[in-house]
Amino acid sequence: MPGDYDTLIELVRETQTLASVQELLDWDQETYMPPNGVTARAEQLATLAKTTHDRQTDPRIGELLDKIDGTLNDPLQAANLRETRRDYDRAVKIPSDLIARIAKAGSHAQKAWAKAREQSAFSKFEPHLVKLLDLKREVAELIGYEGEPYDALLDEFEPGERAETVAKVFAELRGPLSEFVRQIAEASTRPDESIVRREFPRPAQEAFARKLAEAVGFDFESGRIDVSTHPFCSGATPSDVRLTTRYNERHFSPAIFGVLHETGHGLYQQGLDSAHMFTPMGSAVSLGIHESQSRLWENMVGRSRAFWEHFYPDCRAAFPAALGDVSLDRFVGAINAVQPSLIRVEADEVTYNLHIILRFELERAMVSGKLAVRDIPDAWNAKMQEVLGITPANDADGCLQDIHWSFGAFGYFPTYALGNLYAAQFYAAAQRDLGDLTDQIRRGNFKNLLDWLRVNIHRHGQRYRAAELVERVTGKPLSTGPFLSYLRDKFAPIYGL
Repeated sequence: MPGDYDTLIELVRETQTLASVQELLDWDQETYMPPNGVTARAEQLATLAKTTHDRQTDPRIGELLDKIDGTLNDPLQAANLRETRRDYDRAVKIPSDLIARIAKAGSHAQKAWAKAREQSAFSKFEPHLVKLLDLKREVAELIGYEGEPYDALLDEFEPGERAETVAKVFAELRGPLSEFVRQIAEASTRPDESIVRREFPRPAQEAFARKLAEAVGFDFESGRIDVSTHPFCSGATPSDVRLTTRYNERHFSPAIFGVLHETGHGLYQQGLDSAHMFTPMGSAVSLGIHESQSRLWENMVGRSRAFWEHFYPDCRAAFPAALGDVSLDRFVGAINAVQPSLIRVEADEVTYNLHIILRFELERAMVSGKLAVRDIPDAWNAKMQEVLGITPANDADGCLQDIHWSFGAFGYFPTYALGNLYAAQFYAAAQRDLGDLTDQIRRGNFKNLLDWLRVNIHRHGQRYRAAELVERVTGKPLSTGPFLSYLRDKFAPIYGL
């Protein structure tokens, strides 16, 4: 007879297995599902979401949690118990029919968003967003919160985090970032960004992007790359990780660095302990920590000069017409050009967090009811002008550019900026522990860094919450200092500051 803990874990694994099936259906909808499949897929997802929620709120789980509480000495079992308790306590507050309605509404909303984005017409997405926002407000009220409704939604993605705390961190970032952007704008030295906006044939992009992903450690026997409207990583299990990207034959950066970004997510998923699959110990600690891995590989590794000292000969061979006359220095400057831009996923490292601050401020206002959905396009454009000094010419380049609101992911965006801060601290700690990391990257040795991340971050699953993990790995609590220092050390030489 299995013990109480083993029985609990068996129930947890059944629930998470169902959730992973739902994740695969979501991936299919964004990649290969025919457009007319949306109605049936919405029903499938709603039914699966309801079934998963019913399993997650099974009274037996609550009874076992109460019975086991305080009896476990094994720290890994204790972590599974703690996070299962958290998930259960949240889930039992939400009726299963509400979960099904959110899943169904999200499936329809994602297709409506894609069409609205294609036509640059927010009005076609507006009613779907109104519905999802009302549903998620209902969730927030049922879960409860100490500060504001947004806290309950943010906690889903970054456990324990609060809007007030995030706002303080963002306030520390906003001033220095804006000042650094101003200094760069006034610099006399400027990279030629037009270099990366030449002709880059899609087949060559596909082959080269895969080459980079494989080189840094992504296992294609346990993963794949496909195309979607919005790039993402879907990691059902460590042995089945799906990356997506999009291609622009007139722009080098979106696909190449998009793949490196999603590869960072994929490496984290593939690095989780498969022995704990479908349990908290086999799951990522938070989306902020997850984002730290994607930003680290995309930017701190992938946009570094050392990385391209190794890969630029192959890159020129892949794109001879576009890069045959371009030196390494000019290329590195072009891929690191700083320029306020409209699209978040194509933003440079210096301005990127300003995009996140904009979304965070709008989301808080939306969830609180201070900003009506119909006013979002105007509010978005005003914020873009305030934060970045530019205004979108249309909705597609403005408030319709991100997919997140179409599946009700309110509270998700702040994790991107938190991920940048985590990444800077992790990277500094890796440099401290691994010696000359720059030289290792220059020689094409990514194994030491990946092994360090696996040992210090990936294998822990949800053993530690994000704040504790950062302090354990780096010796210090989360701070904006390492990230701001990293930006200045990297970009000041490029711009002659």
